[in-house]
Parts: sequence; structure tokens; C-alpha cells
Amino acid sequence: MNHTIVMTGATRGIGRVAAERILAEDKDAHLLVLARGESGAELVRDLQRRGHTVAHIEADLSSLASTRTAAATLRDNLTHGQLPPVKGFVGNAGIQYPNDTTEGPEGFEATFALNVMANHVLISALTDLFEPPARIVITSSDTHFGDFKHNLGLVPAPNWQAPETLARINAFPSPASVAAGRTAYSTSKLAVIYLVHEYARRLPAGVDIVSYNPGFVPNTGLARNADPLSRFVVRRILPALAVTPVATSRRAAGQYLADVVLGKIDAASGSYVDRGKVIRSSDESYDPAREAQLWQALERLTAAV
Repeated sequence: MNHTIVMTGATRGIGRVAAERILAEDKDAHLLVLARGESGAELVRDLQRRGHTVAHIEADLSSLASTRTAAATLRDNLTHGQLPPVKGFVGNAGIQYPNDTTEGPEGFEATFALNVMANHVLISALTDLFEPPARIVITSSDTHFGDFKHNLGLVPAPNWQAPETLARINAFPSPASVAAGRTAYSTSKLAVIYLVHEYARRLPAGVDIVSYNPGFVPNTGLARNADPLSRFVVRRILPALAVTPVATSRRAAGQYLADVVLGKIDAASGSYVDRGKVIRSSDESYDPAREAQLWQALERLTAAV
């Protein structure tokens, strides 16, 4: 039966690979891409030329207002039959800044707004529209472990604080520093896992949700807002790690993501999927009190005013 899979972060990197693999392997899928500007339209044209069923809704996921508008348009299209029933959501969009001082349009810290708040807005809008069996996949990161094994010493460990604090700039020491920006990133990815755990308790029967870690993938565009030195390291030095066990190629990471979305990897709701295998996320990532606290804060912070 024809069905809709909604996806963010599909225009580049592992998301682009995953989008192509999902459409190639699920002939009944109608891919709905949420993306900013011409990038989404360009992706749709390219995939349509290959014979796939793809559509695009304009969305600037760094803006709550734009994300809410996109969510409302999506709901309208689904409820009025302009799209087939929704059976999947892929929250792959992510960003990292070289500081903890970058604000989005509504004054929220930009990393937290896109990596965490936008996912909550979109999933909340779709919750009652999913047709079981359905799967939600949110891209996380092994940087949330906060140790050398998982981050190569490049990203500081998460520094959890009240979600209302994390949602604003200057949450971390030396907020203008690269270290603060990377701490904001690892902390946002810890928040993603908390959000997945809380949704797993709240979603209707037959709708599951998992977090997906692609591992270290060189040249994905994640550091496109980084300082010049960091961009040089990412583009010229870190790709050498692609041939070592610590890295995942863009193609492999995209295929793993597609496999998770398509249910080829058996994962219970709330699971953490590391590439192609379900593993335990960090000890810190299992905290029902923090999960409930994050949920309640997101409900307040993302409410339309």
C-alpha cells in the first residue's frame, strides 16, 4: 500500500544516501522532504527524474515558526488525502556551531532548536496520524558518551542542565569558544536520546521510535558553520580516518539509516541503533526524571504564542 515517509536532513550527506536507498527499496514509499530553500526542490527534481514519488515542503528547521507552519501544511495534506497515510518519520537534520552564542529567529540557541526542538514539533504534529505499523528514527551521535573511544577527543562530553537553560545561548563556560559549541552539540544529542525514550512511553501502539548513531562520518556538512580551522581539519585531515575502524563511510551510514527506517534492523521502541546494531547508549542517557523534564520543557518552549 502506498504510504508517506517524512524526512528532514535528506538533501546532503548520509540523508541523501538514505533517501535514495529508501525509495529504491520501498517501491510504495512517497517521500516527503522538509528542507529549506532551493535544496529541497532540487532534490525532488533529481529523484523524480529517476521515477520516484517525492514531494517537498519548505521548512527552516532553525525557526520554530517555520517548523510549525511546515507541520501544519503536512497535517493538512495528510488529513485531506493529498498524501497517502504516514508510516515513517526520519529526523536526520542536525547542525553544529563553533560557539554557544548563535541564536535562531525566536531567540533559542540554534543547535538545540534544530537538533531537539524541531523534532519535537514535527513528531507531535504527526503522532495521531501515523498508521501502524510505523517507525520514527531520530539521528543521534556517539558523542553523547563523552569519552575518547567515541569522540576521539574532538568533542567535549555533554553538560546536562535544565532544558530551559540549554535552549538559550551562553549555557556553557566560555560560550564564544569552539569547545562551548561542541558541548552544545554533544548535549543536544544526549537530549535526542532522552526525547526518544520519553516518546517511546507516549506513542500509540504500533508506532515505535529509535535513535540512530551513524558513527564518525567525514564530510557530511555537519561542520559547515564551523570556524575556518575546524573546517580545514574536517575536510582535509579527518577524511584520512575513513579507512580506519573508527569511521563510517557516507554511503554505509546512509544505508544503515535506510535499513533502520525500513525496519530491516530489529529494534524495540526506545532503542539506540549504532550503525547496524542495537546497543546500550551511555549510562547517563537512561534517566526518566530528565526525560520527563525535557518533555515538559519542550511542550512549553514550542507552544505557539
